[in-house]
Amino acid sequence: MTTEISKDEHEQAPPEVDLHAHEFYFNRELSHLQFNKRVLEQARDQNHPLLNRLQFCCIFSSNMDEFFEIRVAGLNHQIKYGRETVGPDGQAPLKTLQEVDVITHDLVQQQYDILNDELLPALEAQNIRFLRRTEWDEQQTDWLRAYFEHEILPVINPIGLDPSHPFPRLVNKSLNFIVELDGKDAFGRETGMAIVPAPKSLPRIVKLPPDVSDGDELVFLSSVIHAFADQLFPGMSVIGCYQFRLTRNADFEIEHDDMQDLASALKGELLSRRFGEAVRLELVDNCPEHLVNFLLSQFGLSQAELYQVKGPVNLARLMSLPGLLDRSDLLYPGFAPGLPKLLKSGKSIMSTLQQRDILLHHPFQSFTPVVDLLREAAKDPDVVAIKQTLYRTGANSEVVAALVDAARRGTEVTAVIELTARFDEAENIELASRLQEAGAVVVYGVVGYKTHAKMILIVRREASGFKHYVHLGTGNYHAGNARLYTDYSFMSSDDALGKDVHKIFQQLTGMGKVLKIKKLFHAPFTLHERLIQLIDREAENALAGKPSGIIVKVNSLSEPKVIRALYKASQAGVPIELIVRGICCLRPGVEGVSENITVRSIIGRFLEHTRVYCFHNDGNEEIYGASADWMVRNLLNRVETCFPIENKKLMQRVQEELGAYLNDNCQSWIMQSDGSYIQRQPGEGEARLSAQQYLLENLALV
Repeated sequence: MTTEISKDEHEQAPPEVDLHAHEFYFNRELSHLQFNKRVLEQARDQNHPLLNRLQFCCIFSSNMDEFFEIRVAGLNHQIKYGRETVGPDGQAPLKTLQEVDVITHDLVQQQYDILNDELLPALEAQNIRFLRRTEWDEQQTDWLRAYFEHEILPVINPIGLDPSHPFPRLVNKSLNFIVELDGKDAFGRETGMAIVPAPKSLPRIVKLPPDVSDGDELVFLSSVIHAFADQLFPGMSVIGCYQFRLTRNADFEIEHDDMQDLASALKGELLSRRFGEAVRLELVDNCPEHLVNFLLSQFGLSQAELYQVKGPVNLARLMSLPGLLDRSDLLYPGFAPGLPKLLKSGKSIMSTLQQRDILLHHPFQSFTPVVDLLREAAKDPDVVAIKQTLYRTGANSEVVAALVDAARRGTEVTAVIELTARFDEAENIELASRLQEAGAVVVYGVVGYKTHAKMILIVRREASGFKHYVHLGTGNYHAGNARLYTDYSFMSSDDALGKDVHKIFQQLTGMGKVLKIKKLFHAPFTLHERLIQLIDREAENALAGKPSGIIVKVNSLSEPKVIRALYKASQAGVPIELIVRGICCLRPGVEGVSENITVRSIIGRFLEHTRVYCFHNDGNEEIYGASADWMVRNLLNRVETCFPIENKKLMQRVQEELGAYLNDNCQSWIMQSDGSYIQRQPGEGEARLSAQQYLLENLALV
C-alpha cells in the first residue's frame, strides 16, 4: 500500500538542512578563548583551595601566552602576507582578530581584577602579604637593598639608548624595564631613556626572612629593581621605571624540500623563535603615554596589541609561590596513586599481561607500572627488541633511562622521537643524542606528519616463539604530566594488537605502502574514515529503530566532516554526549540539526586529557582509547593510534568512569547553542558530585 502525500503536506515538510552552512560551526580561535575563560573562572571558585586558585590564575597566563605566540601570530601572518584562509565558520582572519582583541582585553582585565580584588586580599587574610615599596619598613628596606646589591646588581645589564646603543632586540616573553632618566652619564651622554632586561635566572618573587617579616611577606622582583634603579645609573636621576613584556611569534615552519637533516634544520629555527615578530605588548598601567607610544613604535604594534595591567606583567611566574610557603592547608590534599589488585602481587608485569589486559587511569592510578614494564624488559635477557614513540618525556625521564639501560645491555632499542613537538624541540634533540650515544636506533618519524601516537612494543623470545607486549596510551610518556593530566594507559599481550603495533613501527622507520592492520585504527590512513563509519552506523541503527548512542571524550573537536557526521546522527535520533575540554566548533542544541547533542567541558584539579570513543552499536558496545583529538591535524596530518578496549570488565569500568563525568554537577560546564558555557550547579537537595573527586576516592589512596 502506498501513501500519497498531498500538496499541502508536501509543502509543510521541513526543508533539507545544509550542514555545510557557516552558522553550524564556531570559530576555532574564539572557542579556544572560551576554554581559557573557563580556566580563569577557576580562580574565582572558592571550592578550590586558595593557592590552587592562584595557580589557575597563573595557568590562564601561560595559556594566553601560547595563544598569542601561535594562534594570534598565525592570524597576523595570514593577514600580512595575503594568505587568508576561511574555516567552516566562514569568518575571515581579520574579523576573527578584531573579535579576539576585544575578548582578550576583557579577559586580561578580569584576571587582574581577580588577582587584586579577590586573591591578594584572601592571601593577606591568611597572613601572606605582597608588600609594595611604600609599605617597606626601615629594616626591610635595608635587607632588600643588600639583596639588590648582592643578588641583582652583579647580573643585571642596563642598556642606555643613544645613537651608538639602539633599542635592543628583546627576547620573547622576557621581563624588561623602560627607565626614564635625567642627567648626564660618565661620558657626558644625556639619553633620557634606558632599557633594563631582567635576567631569567632571577626569581620573580623574593621572600623576606623571618627576622625582618611578620608572617609570610613577599616582594616582587619588579618592585626591588624599581626601588633601587638609581644604583644602575650612578649620578643620574631615575624619573620613572616601568616593567613591560613583549610576546613574539613562536611558531615556525621548516621547508622540507631542501632539508637534509631535520635535527640540524630544527636547531636553526629554534634560534629564530626567540626573536619572531611582535604580537603583544604587556605594560604596567602607570606608564606615561609618551613612553607607551615609544615602545609601540619600536615594536611596530598598535594600541589594539597593547595590554596595560595593574600588577606584574607575567603572572605565570606566581606559580612558584606555593614552593616558597609552608602552607599545605591552602592546597589540595595529597594522595598516593592507586594500583590495580593484580599489580600488587609482585609478579612480573609481562607474566601478568599473559593472563589479562591492564588499564590504568592516571593520575588516580600510578604511572609506575609503565616505567616498570620498560625496566623489566630492559633487564630480561629474552627480550630482543623494544620500540617506543616519544613525544614529550620531560627532563631526567625514567622512561628514557630504561631505554638507555636496555640499549647498553644489548637489546635492540628503537626510539621514534618527534623532534617538532612544540616547545619541547630542544629537549627532544638532546634526548635523541642521549639515546644514540647509548646505542639505540633513533628515528625522527615522518617529515610533515608529527608522530603523536603513544606506543611501546616489547618483543620477547618465548617457548612458543616471539611474543609481543604493548603499551598504548592517550597521553605522553611524561611522569610529571601523569601526576597532573588525566590519561589512560592500556597494556596487553594480545597477539593481533602486537602485530598491528609492529606494522606501524615498520611504517614509521622504513618505507613502503600502507600495511593492513586488523585491530588498530591509525591516522593519517584509517582513523578518520573509520570514525565516520562508526558514527554513521549509530545513525543507521537509530533510523531502524534500534538502540543507539555515542559518548566521546576528547580535548578538542573541530574536524568538519566528523562534525557533519555527528549532526546527521543527531538528526537520526542518536543521543550524543560529547565531553570536550577545550576547542569545540560544533554547535549543540540547534533544532533539526543538533538537539540530540550535549557538549560539556570538565575543568578541575587535573587537566582532562583522556581520549575515549564509545559507540552503543545496538547493545554490542565498542570502546576505544586514542592518542587523537577530533581535529584536522590529528586525523589527517599526524601519526595517531586508536585502540579497542575489549575486556568486558575494563569496558564496564570505562563506562562507569565516563558516567561520573556525565553526572558531574560542579566542575562541568555545559555548552550553549550560542557558544557560551554555563557551569552546572547541584540542584536543591542534590549532593555535589565532582568526577575527579569520585575517581580519586575510588582509584587512588586518599
